[in-house]
Amino acid sequence: MKISMTRAVAGGALILTAAASTAFAETTLNALFMAQAAYSEADVRAMAADFTAANPDIKVNLEFVPYEGLHDKTVLAQGSGGGYDVVLFDVIWPAEYASNNVLVDVTSRVTDDMKAGILPGAWTTVDYDGKHYGMPWILDTKYLFYNKDILAKAGISAPPKTWEELTADAQIIKDKGLLATPIAWTWAQAEAVICDYTTLVSAFGGDFLKDGKPDFQNGGGLDALKYMVDSYKSGLTNPNSKEFLEEDVRKVFQNGDAAFALNWTYMYNLANDPKESKIAGNVGVVPAPGIAGKSEVSAMNGSMGLGITTASQHPDEAWKFVAFLTSQAEQNKYAKLSLPIWASSYDDPALAKGQEDLIAAAKISLGAMYPRPTTPKYQELSVALQQAIQEALLGTSTPEDALATAAENSGL
Repeated sequence: MKISMTRAVAGGALILTAAASTAFAETTLNALFMAQAAYSEADVRAMAADFTAANPDIKVNLEFVPYEGLHDKTVLAQGSGGGYDVVLFDVIWPAEYASNNVLVDVTSRVTDDMKAGILPGAWTTVDYDGKHYGMPWILDTKYLFYNKDILAKAGISAPPKTWEELTADAQIIKDKGLLATPIAWTWAQAEAVICDYTTLVSAFGGDFLKDGKPDFQNGGGLDALKYMVDSYKSGLTNPNSKEFLEEDVRKVFQNGDAAFALNWTYMYNLANDPKESKIAGNVGVVPAPGIAGKSEVSAMNGSMGLGITTASQHPDEAWKFVAFLTSQAEQNKYAKLSLPIWASSYDDPALAKGQEDLIAAAKISLGAMYPRPTTPKYQELSVALQQAIQEALLGTSTPEDALATAAENSGL
């Protein structure tokens, strides 16, 4: 009897120990994010801290890489059979990721509240072939930023509504000696230049593809590149634009060295911050212009989503993290750097306070976002176009020849 009791006590202790171990077991998620634009690294870390406070049994390891490394890092980690549970991905990648089984189809996890509350255009960020491969997170497009003080000194009463007007206004600013090169763009040979090019393609009414084949070498696609080349050769565009990424443009603009700049949402509040910017209080923002007779505004879909990789050993916990970061409460909390995906947030006075002009522009631009091509071969197409644009800007090829070559090298 005594021996039996001892065994019973020991057995009970083992059960208690096992239960305690289970109760305090910690799941670790590895998550890959971008180290530029939109949410800052500090903000993402703060969001993750919010999550772990609400879910103490889940730890999150965060890794940040520049946008240019995000795609390859995801794919290489997947190929190694380990790596990440949650990854940030661009709107241009779901077709490739779905085709190559990189991301989990989360359609069944999406709730009715998510379906009803999130802006319809935001879902295009994560969708392919009728399925959701993640949750939209960064809802973004490119806006036209302008320096109010410089425009006033030039006698320009309102920002341009067409790209032709922007060229004319820039010429006035240059002729008056206010700035030698009034326009700044992100034209480095990277995805950044495709975003600016896409904005112009949307303005000129062009098509990237027709019946699955390249069509950017014709019509509005060709007109868009001609506009870029003309702006570059005229001297109105900062010649360093062909090496600029988004942060370069932000620094030039907020230093007072550009009257006009095309950039993402995040620049508005940073360029209006006296600690960051020499032109705080003089930052204007409007939808990117249109083309007379073709469009009233121009915009491209530069949004990004959060997805769960098929290599994840913890898909349920990963979904908890994704759902938390994309929740309305968390997005509203950090709305000064990236606007929420939730429709009702745009009617929240607290969210709009201090960025009324940005919200007004967003209500127009987010409804006019033009997509980059949806194709599993997007990376090949993008690289071909990046090279073509550089060659045209440098004058080593005509816009016509450069785009014709890109169409041949697109893989389509």
